[in-house]
Amino acid sequence: MSPVFSHGDLRLYLLNLLDEGPRHGYDIMQALSDRTGGTYTPSAGTIYPRLAKLEEEGLVTKTVDGRKTVYSITEAGHAEVTSRAGDLEGIEAGLADSVRLIADEVRGSVREAMKSLRADLAAAGAEERTTATRPPADDPRVRSREQLHRADAAISEFRARLRADIRSHVARGGELAESFVDGLTDDLDRIARDVTRTLKG
Repeated sequence: MSPVFSHGDLRLYLLNLLDEGPRHGYDIMQALSDRTGGTYTPSAGTIYPRLAKLEEEGLVTKTVDGRKTVYSITEAGHAEVTSRAGDLEGIEAGLADSVRLIADEVRGSVREAMKSLRADLAAAGAEERTTATRPPADDPRVRSREQLHRADAAISEFRARLRADIRSHVARGGELAESFVDGLTDDLDRIARDVTRTLKG
């Protein structure tokens, strides 16, 4: 669920980082991770080829400092960063939205987990209190309670999976059309009506 840079955005963002000052490769990867709240941690195989390409274009130079290779921006690189300030603002806003969506998803998952845990503890307490008067295992009420737990688990899993898929789609920059949400709402309403009708027999 990492924020995905659109085509060309990572290139410009690397230039922007180097415009702040010279950096070695690991420092660049760490800066990207820090500025995306740890949601995007690129590999060396992602960063170094792009730095090499920037060097070929004359936008970046590199010098060896001991065992580290330090990258610096050139005047041409600085000029590109300056001329594309508006694009950089858009990238920053997009990353902020992605981090916010992922943080919301994490908080939602934690809340759901806590809610489920409280429900499980409450159910366990109620079951313990009624152990002495529990009906036989073949009692229909016992079987119904078992199936109720299965139904609850299935509904919770469906909701969590669907919610995660939609949030991840938006976090990656995907479009969430109003028609899609309308169709989803209609489908869920139809399923709910079908379930109610089936239960009423």
